[in-house]
Amino acid sequence: MSKTVGIIGGMGPMATVDMMQKIISHTPAKTDQEHLHIIVDNNPKIPDRMAAILSGGTDLVPFLVQSAQLLQNTGAELLVIACNSAHYFLPEVQKEVTVPILNMPNETAIYMKKLALKKVGMLATDATLRKKLFHKPFQSQGITLLEPDPYMQKMVMKGIFHIKQGDLKSGKACFLSVCDLLVKNGAEAIVAGCTEISLVLHSTAAVIVIDPTDILTQSVVKEGYDQYEGDLS
Repeated sequence: MSKTVGIIGGMGPMATVDMMQKIISHTPAKTDQEHLHIIVDNNPKIPDRMAAILSGGTDLVPFLVQSAQLLQNTGAELLVIACNSAHYFLPEVQKEVTVPILNMPNETAIYMKKLALKKVGMLATDATLRKKLFHKPFQSQGITLLEPDPYMQKMVMKGIFHIKQGDLKSGKACFLSVCDLLVKNGAEAIVAGCTEISLVLHSTAAVIVIDPTDILTQSVVKEGYDQYEGDLS
């Protein structure tokens, strides 16, 4: 037996497609029929996460709840949010649906603990960093997060906007410059804490990159297959 998975998406569209692709890639299916049933609400009209969290912009909760309830009513038994920053609103959204919503920062922290890493660099939006969405779960696992300095954080945000505009090359260049500095400051790995960042930033011989989207999708597959007992790590 398997569960129907619902993706609360559109934040942004490329990141949503990436999440679905990674679920498919991690699925131990040999036929079409063995894949998970995935329902996607790719709604790019959801208001800006940064503005909502940091500057009193339009409240995201009604939009996220609408998406979650739509997916639940359509048959989803397990939900995920294809955006790191939007996890700030997860507790409020979870109150409005009965099906579980997997938590990307929490799943990432559990995975990181297994790698025995003690100090990692974090690339993420201003909102994710200021609200410490990853700090608390990482600290609970004994992991220290290194943040970019203010100037380098502006580079991260510049890179994210490049990705959203479709300029993947320029976005990646921004991220790599920040990665180099964090590694020099003692980071054992880099967490791509924004779904746009994980589209272009991958591990190299010089740096290990941890992709929360990839980790979450592995958890989706584990949760989605009630009786699957293989190793999906």
